[in-house]
Amino acid sequence: MTTHIPARTAARLIVDQLLIHGADTAYCVPGESYLPVLDALYESRDKLRLIVNRHESGAGFMAEAYGKLTGRPGLCFVTRGPGATNASIAVHTAMQDSTPLILFIGQVGSDCLDREAFQEIDYRAMFGSIAKWVAQIERADRIPEYIARAYQTATSGRMGPVVLALPEDLLSASAAVADARPYHASDAAPGADQLSALHARLARAQRPLVLLGGSGWTSKACQDIQAFAQANHLPVTCSFRRQDLFDNHLPNYVGDVGIGINPKLFARIRSADLVIAIGARLGEVTTSGYTLFDVPVPEQALVHIHSSEAELGRVVQPVLAINAGMARIAAALRNLDPIPDAPWRQSLAAARAEYEAWQSEPQWLVERKASLNLWRIVEELFAQVPRDALLANGAGNFATWGHRFHRYAGLAAGRRSQLAPTSGAMGYGVPAGIAAKIHDPDQTVIVIAGDGDFLMTGQELATAVREKAAVLFIIVNNGMYGTIRMHQEKHFPGRMHGTDLVNPDFVQLARAYGAFGERVTRNDEFTGALGQALSHIGQRQSPALIELITDPEVITPGATLAMLSKL
Repeated sequence: MTTHIPARTAARLIVDQLLIHGADTAYCVPGESYLPVLDALYESRDKLRLIVNRHESGAGFMAEAYGKLTGRPGLCFVTRGPGATNASIAVHTAMQDSTPLILFIGQVGSDCLDREAFQEIDYRAMFGSIAKWVAQIERADRIPEYIARAYQTATSGRMGPVVLALPEDLLSASAAVADARPYHASDAAPGADQLSALHARLARAQRPLVLLGGSGWTSKACQDIQAFAQANHLPVTCSFRRQDLFDNHLPNYVGDVGIGINPKLFARIRSADLVIAIGARLGEVTTSGYTLFDVPVPEQALVHIHSSEAELGRVVQPVLAINAGMARIAAALRNLDPIPDAPWRQSLAAARAEYEAWQSEPQWLVERKASLNLWRIVEELFAQVPRDALLANGAGNFATWGHRFHRYAGLAAGRRSQLAPTSGAMGYGVPAGIAAKIHDPDQTVIVIAGDGDFLMTGQELATAVREKAAVLFIIVNNGMYGTIRMHQEKHFPGRMHGTDLVNPDFVQLARAYGAFGERVTRNDEFTGALGQALSHIGQRQSPALIELITDPEVITPGATLAMLSKL
């Protein structure tokens, strides 16, 4: 018997497919180019929550953060032209960070295509180099096919963004077409011979080290890797802004690899005789400008394990390349027989001691006796919040304090505790932190932002207030674009230009949005301000903001501006 399939509008088909694939949240800035989709979302508002943002970059960053937190595609809807270009930074971030994301763009009507119509852009050309797949849906009856492929592409292998353009007239068209089945992400599994070869290399090693990174990790996968490292007494590092893949409190954790790497850890990795890199792309940041490993043939024996075969041998040639998803390789490594009497056991304690020393207060900062000391602020902050609190940030020197001195809880405990862009995108932290709090209202979420970084997406405070996302925002205000000023001091001393900022009153700005606001200028003021902010968050389900007025001279944990100008 043939089942009758009723006709549905394209807009209804789109929303139905999203629900079939498990969507529960979408982010948007509304636009007339996809009004029928908004109407279809209204009909399903009890099943799919729509978060309305104040700028498309905020919507895109929230969707990207959702993808990082869940491993499922974050969904973002924007209008054509300016809306799409505003959202492009999130697509670039999702590509560099290997995050599943689907961006839907309202497009001009099909009768206007290729005429440079109002706000028209060729999205295949625009996004072709920064997305895994870009397409334009031109037939209503193919919507289930396109959206199923979008989910499959975004989540399989190396995760990443997909962009789908929706011509305006398509959305009102109808089609009688069957739904797709729910997607199932696919990943590769390691072969028995590969696992045997890895085990043999580990058994012969004297100075091995594990490097974790990338996306596709689950709590169970992190538990398995943790068990593998502990059973074999292995030192473990994490790549830039992936520090929560391994519990930093465990003795196996010896630091992070990338920008601002501990010089002693850098030397330790350079002298290792075996590096097992799992999930990390060995790109510029992870390898400290391609200096951690010789290119193309490293001195270390490199075992590289990645979900995408395209990353294996892309820059650095491994002695063993394994194409595998994180869950599969982690489970397989956990089941390997531990190496008996591992000769590197004694050196693990030394590596851990170097990490702990790196986290202590820098001596020059002790001697400076600054009225507001960011090392002490980080210590006090994380002493007062739960161990699994999530720290989100964008890009800038301000982020190095939390990045270097905070110990992240591992994803093995069940929650992410770090949310930051490996792409170096400014403005990421504010919307990402809000998305995290919306996703998990019971988790303490802290956003650390610089004054320049905050104002790129600070308008999303309105979204936080509307959605009752009780995030704690901490603004590090030094009145300048600090990272660029740092580079000016190093390369063009005495010729500062274009980096000074004139800021609003951040405390009054927070209060104007309906959030708590307080300013701190001295160390002894922070405890009280933090207590008030946390109380406000807990009682009122509303965001709180603490502005830290910092000494512009104290630019990084490693140096003052004066120190840099003398280099």
